[in-house]
Amino acid sequence: MNSKTATLYIVATPIGNLGDMSARAIEILRSVELILAEDTRHAGILLREFDIATQCWSYHDHNEEKQLPSVIERLFNGSDIALISDAGTPLISDPGFTLVRAAHRQGIMVSPIPGASALTTALSASGLPTDRFSFSGFLPAKAGPRQRLLASLKSESQTLVMYESSHRIVASLNDLVEVMGPDRYIVIGRELTKKFEQFYCGSAVTVRETICSADNHQKGEFVLMIAGQTDVSPEHTEVVRFLTLVNAEVSVKTASQLAAKWFGGKRNDYYDLAMSLRKGEVKSD
Repeated sequence: MNSKTATLYIVATPIGNLGDMSARAIEILRSVELILAEDTRHAGILLREFDIATQCWSYHDHNEEKQLPSVIERLFNGSDIALISDAGTPLISDPGFTLVRAAHRQGIMVSPIPGASALTTALSASGLPTDRFSFSGFLPAKAGPRQRLLASLKSESQTLVMYESSHRIVASLNDLVEVMGPDRYIVIGRELTKKFEQFYCGSAVTVRETICSADNHQKGEFVLMIAGQTDVSPEHTEVVRFLTLVNAEVSVKTASQLAAKWFGGKRNDYYDLAMSLRKGEVKSD
């Protein structure tokens, strides 16, 4: 590594509430010689709020190839640089991948400054399993590719997470109902950390009805989370009866372990069903 090489900082910024800006992020943005921002006008609002006077360059998907050599050269010459996105953690459905990869290949130190992310923020409050999840970024804009993606994920057992925009949320929910079925359990987080933050939980068709019921439900930015498909069907009478009986005597965790030993399969699949039975979301005969 060149002894003069500086550090490329990947700095997370708030996704809505400016109170989520970390003290460390402010310190880094004040101390670097250059900030790379997806939109300098948007970044300017944030920088002025925290009295950050650092020079700011535009850096996004459309000019990355042109800007990259100059950025790498400045890093080699000893200039610390920070990369930010319009909101949240850079590179999570935002530009920057090419720069970070190039920095690693050139032996330049890359240091993340953690903070807000719509992905983890939504998941943490979703009530869905978070031990395993799949993130697909923004859903395709066109119906055909969007439906094909949803179909390819239909049988996945982990929680599925996607981003969606206000002008496509209804169309995406229509496709979700059609492809994965009206009863698939979903959670949507809207305008996270902002004044009108809201979560919608329930079957796909029920959440769609709620979103369509008023224009204000369709405004803002959305994180769509879909419950994974389980290998155990609620209509499996023997399993439901077994879990209903043991649920009354032991914990949900123990009930799911016993079911896995008796019927075979993964404990987590039975755990979700046992929890649904306990909550009354699935009825036994």
